[in-house]
Amino acid sequence: MHTDLSTGARGDAFRPHRVVVLALDGLLPFELGIPHRIFGQPKDARGRRLYDVVTCSVRPPGRVATDADFSIEVPHGPEALATADTVIVPASYELGPVYEEGRLTEELAAALAFVRPGTRLASICTGVYVLAAAGCLDGRPATTHWADADRFQRLFPRIRVDADVLFIDDGDVLTSAGVAAGIDLCLHMVRRDRGTAVANDVARRTVVPPHRHGGQAQYIDRPVPDPQLATTTTARAWALKRLHEPIQLRDMAGQEAMSVRTFTRRFREEVGVSPGQWLTQQRVERARHLLESTDLSMDRVAADAGFGTAQSMRQHVQAALGVTPTAYRRTFRVGSAV
Repeated sequence: MHTDLSTGARGDAFRPHRVVVLALDGLLPFELGIPHRIFGQPKDARGRRLYDVVTCSVRPPGRVATDADFSIEVPHGPEALATADTVIVPASYELGPVYEEGRLTEELAAALAFVRPGTRLASICTGVYVLAAAGCLDGRPATTHWADADRFQRLFPRIRVDADVLFIDDGDVLTSAGVAAGIDLCLHMVRRDRGTAVANDVARRTVVPPHRHGGQAQYIDRPVPDPQLATTTTARAWALKRLHEPIQLRDMAGQEAMSVRTFTRRFREEVGVSPGQWLTQQRVERARHLLESTDLSMDRVAADAGFGTAQSMRQHVQAALGVTPTAYRRTFRVGSAV
């Protein structure tokens, strides 16, 4: 999962991980800005930026139209894609045959030919059409904005489309739902690359939630609770202070003076996952923090995070992160070389 993102090929010289953002005509300015905002912030202990973020066009440097009443000046042509460690394709409303027929234009195909094998690819919202038309998603899972998912699936039947999630990490190819889910995806990549402490710092500076799980529902029928009805906020705050203790669903429901059935329904409406899934996510996050920032034994980390045993923690951490707690600590321990 983890690669050495800050050194050269021989590991003997600092080199920031280069993120190249592909700006296409009709792009959405908000989504174009997400990678620059998220990846532009992380720094190492010596104050060096961990990522180098640049924007390029499919044409020589120049003006690119947006879906707003202004255009942007892009300083790099498609050759910049050859320098990328990660390529991100934000959404565009002018994809032409890419969107209508599922095929690349000659101009876009020529630009993507610069991308080196092994480069990490990511899309925000309908930017996924570009990756799909390039054949990068055949036989793989992917997501996009929920309102466009059915059409996307019809156009690309070989892709396993999941319209219910915020983002999907399939290793070297990642896709996200619309707009704000692009923030979740970019924070996830920072977390995957640099650990939860770095990602949480970026989230604090950006004033966004530090972690929304990729499997969280992107569309909830009532995303903003009726102010006249009770919420589950108090129960969540109560549980976060007691992650190290056994927490029963009835105890959480009792914090809101609700029946278990009503609480569970209200919780799903507000958070997008069940109380049990949410608790596991929070415990995994707690374990990540302790693995990165302390020298506590695995048994102690497991107890403090509420998993009870090191074996239980290992199962949950590996299921969520794809690596064992020991491997995670070895990679992201604060104070280790970057």
